[in-house]
Amino acid sequence: MKRLLSAPSFTSWVSVALLVLLFIGGAVNYTGFASPQVVLNLLIDNAFLLVIAVGMSFVILSGGIDLSVGSVLALTTMVAAWLLQVAHWPAEVVIVTVLLGGATFGALQGVVIHVFRLQPFIVTLAGMFLARGLCFLISVDSVTIDAPLFVTLSQTQIPLFGGAFLSPGAVIALGVLGAGLWVAHCTAFGRTVYALGGSETSALMMGLAVGRTKIAVYGLSGFCASLAGLLFAFYMLSGYGQHGQGVELDAIAAVVIGGTVLTGGYGYVAGALSGVLVLGLIQTLIAFDGTLSSWWTKIVIGALLFVFCAVQRLLSLRKTQG
Repeated sequence: MKRLLSAPSFTSWVSVALLVLLFIGGAVNYTGFASPQVVLNLLIDNAFLLVIAVGMSFVILSGGIDLSVGSVLALTTMVAAWLLQVAHWPAEVVIVTVLLGGATFGALQGVVIHVFRLQPFIVTLAGMFLARGLCFLISVDSVTIDAPLFVTLSQTQIPLFGGAFLSPGAVIALGVLGAGLWVAHCTAFGRTVYALGGSETSALMMGLAVGRTKIAVYGLSGFCASLAGLLFAFYMLSGYGQHGQGVELDAIAAVVIGGTVLTGGYGYVAGALSGVLVLGLIQTLIAFDGTLSSWWTKIVIGALLFVFCAVQRLLSLRKTQG
């Protein structure tokens, strides 16, 4: 037990244990909770959040933070809707355009952070306001998307076992998670991200490409945010400037609950999945209960986030003292 408590992966295992306990509690108390489709719906409904959380994992592992992802998601839905419905661009061209735009937006934030030595919190906060404001320059109203490709992706169900199904968005999110795991643990870029989060000074002394990695990390986060915006557009079939309100905070919460240390340098990209599923299970439990306000979701998530941050801090102090 002492070895487990002192292990850096302790909070990751706590996250998995919490996920199992929440699921068992729901299965015992609510009829139909343990059905395969309810479990798969956690992925379907939170596919966009999982994609953002993967990008956020790299940012936090590098020692940064990205508050702009929710606004980039909304901007992606608005730009995609306008290009499809007003400019009548082909859907395939629109998809490529918004993905490149999101990656460029994130990379530019990384350039500002690195070149001007500014705090990521301030730069991405400015990016959050900028992207959200650009949404309302396009339209203050919701723009319905009726492009055949988007409608098809929205309505397609990928059959699995026993009548259960997944959506294309959920499959894409799992693919992004798999790619993120490979990049983080099997590439030089991933190792540099961990080194940068552990100590930027040490990374520079080792001759690592700190500036290039930092810019690439925020570019990756912007790409993931724009891809999440496309998944959200498939899910909602609309573009709207109010989409994605608070998603950046949900993504940060999911990453921290998944075991990634908020100060950077340690964590697992796979923890993004367990963190997102924990948040989704909390929402599902409250929906199954039917007597609790939806605000209890935020209350429980806030309490969990506080506990996980406190545990991470205590473990860090214990390691330092040891």
